[in-house]
Amino acid sequence: MAKELVTQVKLQVPAGSANPAPPVGPALGQHGLNIQDFCKQFNDRTKDTEKGLALPVVINVYQDRTFDFVVKSTPAAILLKKAAGIEKGSPTPQSKKVGKVTIKQIEEIVKQKEGDLNASEMTQAVKIISGTARSMGIEVE
Repeated sequence: MAKELVTQVKLQVPAGSANPAPPVGPALGQHGLNIQDFCKQFNDRTKDTEKGLALPVVINVYQDRTFDFVVKSTPAAILLKKAAGIEKGSPTPQSKKVGKVTIKQIEEIVKQKEGDLNASEMTQAVKIISGTARSMGIEVE
């Protein structure tokens, strides 16, 4: 018999450094989950990822207070900021450009986000990431 899903909790947790402090502790504590157990499992699963890189995670909470979780790929905006070597995007992206990325760098980002993008071809995925770059004030060469 399948477990009954109570809720889904969506968080962004730094890779390899989940701890019971906010945002993890309060989000899981209100559903009665074992926070330490989640932190250990998450840190084990993300130990090969660059430490400190924010990873979205979707935690499925079941009625018997058990859980499972899916770790998604790093958001495109974070990867673009890293590739362009900038700290944050432009407040006025149409007029003020803050960095540049090449198509080759965008293709690398697409490969990292392969499972999470809604595109069947590389050219379409490159367009998606390029649009994100433009909206951040990053020029695509």
